[in-house]
Amino acid sequence: MNNTEYSFSPEDFEFVPKENLLPPEEVYNTQSYFKDIKKRFTANKGALAGGVFILLILLLAIIGPMISGHTYYSQKITHQNLAPRIKLLEGLGIFDGSETVTTSIGTVKQNKYLSEDSSSTGLHEVYYWFGTDVLGRDIFTRTWEGTRISLYIAFVAVIVDMCFGMIYGLISGYFGGRTDMIMQRFAEILNGIPTLVIVTLLILVFRPGLLTITIALAITGWIGMSRIARAQVLKLKEQEFILASKTLGAKDFFVIFKEILPNIFGQLIVMSMFSIPNAIFTEAFLAFIGLGVPQPLASLGSLISDAFKSFTTHPYMIVFPVIVLGIIMLSFNLMADGLRDAFDPKMKEI
Repeated sequence: MNNTEYSFSPEDFEFVPKENLLPPEEVYNTQSYFKDIKKRFTANKGALAGGVFILLILLLAIIGPMISGHTYYSQKITHQNLAPRIKLLEGLGIFDGSETVTTSIGTVKQNKYLSEDSSSTGLHEVYYWFGTDVLGRDIFTRTWEGTRISLYIAFVAVIVDMCFGMIYGLISGYFGGRTDMIMQRFAEILNGIPTLVIVTLLILVFRPGLLTITIALAITGWIGMSRIARAQVLKLKEQEFILASKTLGAKDFFVIFKEILPNIFGQLIVMSMFSIPNAIFTEAFLAFIGLGVPQPLASLGSLISDAFKSFTTHPYMIVFPVIVLGIIMLSFNLMADGLRDAFDPKMKEI
């Protein structure tokens, strides 16, 4: 054996230059699944903007009808067809109550708030932020009253999806066979009946109103959610963890709601968010064709329908309800996109 001994002196060593050093290892703290979802969601600027607009519209729907000083049902014929007038902005030449009206002799710019008889009618002292309609009702108050109905429809859509559509799809997909065939044929029959026909038939039993629209959404609004839930169950029910749970003696409904549902709940929440704009649009469409809430109640659809008749002469009547309805639908779509990317980041790459 070689018994040679080596000795080292300080001169035998030199420091490694900093540019040749290996980077230090990064240590990542583990975080929960929901914190990871929250991080991805907050990184999505579009989803955050949608959420902020939804909260803002919800706040205005709550306090809007209370701050204008007018009610949604009060009529003042002497205040009809007034253009928007806002106290803080009229000095800038905008929203000062003036409008351009097209007549048989040409276009005329007028301001009814400052007309000769405005002193006798009290018009020079009032402010209507969104203007008034043909019956002298405040459009600002009626717009936010209509927003309440749209948000109520959104809430109904979520409840119907999560409490009926989700359960229906879970049971149909899990048990399969004859049960699945019967349940799916029943859903297809309901889906084949147009919503307009269902609402028309319901009007024969109930008078037009929120109850009729709610029942119509409850009858057919859950079918899309049930199909998504069924597809997810068919994909998971043969997985090893499901077979292991059955082997250990778990009952069917325990497997459905304790094993399968937590693994697909994110996708179901996202689909429920996507169904909200569709439900709001359905209510607006029904109100537009005269099957919505009765007067003097107002929804965004009925406001658009009424203002459409005066669109050529007083376009401001339709502008604000259309803007609010568009913001609501766009905000829910943006938030649903953000939730989808947060729950399943791989979907963004497809």
